[in-house]
Amino acid sequence: MPFAMEDETHYKILKTLEVSPSISQRELAVKLGVSLGKTNYCLRALIEKGWVKMANFRQNPNKTAYAYLLTPRGIEEKARITLQFLKLKVAEFEALKAEIACLQIEANTK
Repeated sequence: MPFAMEDETHYKILKTLEVSPSISQRELAVKLGVSLGKTNYCLRALIEKGWVKMANFRQNPNKTAYAYLLTPRGIEEKARITLQFLKLKVAEFEALKAEIACLQIEANTK
């Protein structure tokens, strides 16, 4: 199954939330370089899939502060997606190395 752009976004969100569960959607959008709307859409999809749960900081005076926590299933899916992402990046790296080698040969023959 090919690695889709949506999988890459989900991977990056899961990876970020694992490290920074209290990150705001706005901060997450900036970090990922995507719109706030896309961030919200993807977070909702991950919550619907049961990979992320959202918890409100009840003691926090800012009642709009949330924590986004990976569920056990979310941790499993992150591991699976990480392997797919790694395979994709290795393939891209190998293709880039081959292209560089061809360009070096071409540059040396002129």
